[in-house]
Amino acid sequence: MNPEVLIIGCGFLGEAAAELFSARGKRVLGLVRGADSLASLVGKPFASAACDVTDNASVATLTPLVRHVPLAIYCVSSGRGGAETYAAVYHDGLRRVLDSWNPGKIIFVSSTSVYGQTDGSWVTEESPAIPDRVTGRILLEAEQVARAAGGSVARLSGIYGPGRSVLLKKFLAGEAVLEDGGHRWINQIHRDDAAAAVVHLGEAVVPAGLYNVSDNTPATQREVYGWMAEFLKRPLPGEGPANLNRKRGWTSKRISNAQLQTAGWIPQFPSYRDALPHLLEGPATSSLE
Repeated sequence: MNPEVLIIGCGFLGEAAAELFSARGKRVLGLVRGADSLASLVGKPFASAACDVTDNASVATLTPLVRHVPLAIYCVSSGRGGAETYAAVYHDGLRRVLDSWNPGKIIFVSSTSVYGQTDGSWVTEESPAIPDRVTGRILLEAEQVARAAGGSVARLSGIYGPGRSVLLKKFLAGEAVLEDGGHRWINQIHRDDAAAAVVHLGEAVVPAGLYNVSDNTPATQREVYGWMAEFLKRPLPGEGPANLNRKRGWTSKRISNAQLQTAGWIPQFPSYRDALPHLLEGPATSSLE
């Protein structure tokens, strides 16, 4: 196989992107780290292989197959790892891939957690990115590696989708809490819209750059749980203290996607409320946000 698109990290988001690229007639190779993940891709409309980007030998094994691939999407996951894992997977792994495989174009999937704003202000790509977590600072360093290679960076809000919405899971389990009154702003993006954004950024006509990938409707925690309560005809959750130890940090901001929309992307789910009926058709499991 001579792949045209390489999906490095063919998981929840990467698999959806791989299927979109395949539907457009692209030859796609999706990479995962372990045997179980590889087995889950059997029968998909794209090729797959195992590769550990933190391991020199693993990367070297694939080098003859993927060197100079026209487009590489770097959407790996650190699992529940801390700063050391983040550095190994996001920063060091990306540099290893760029040095060994030299793709024609790289798209690095990052996170809006790099924005540390807490005042509810609107955040654009021009806003300061000063994360309060060391993991966020590592993501910023990895972004710089991708941008230095002429690539694009997609900063994703909290991703949810089929079988995956931690807010809905907590609500259904009776574990949801309106933290500190529920006034913190939440930004989310449906998995399918995020995959479509990544595919769109891979188009030659879209200039390389930094793009926020979020839906059109930032909402407070109280609004999000209010949508669930209204739709399911259940009471709002009770109030409680803020969880200041969230993995993505305690922030309150409204992410603007105007730059990505100007580039031609339009979300299928403009708000979490639009996606809620679809989410309830399947199990609600874990998520990033």
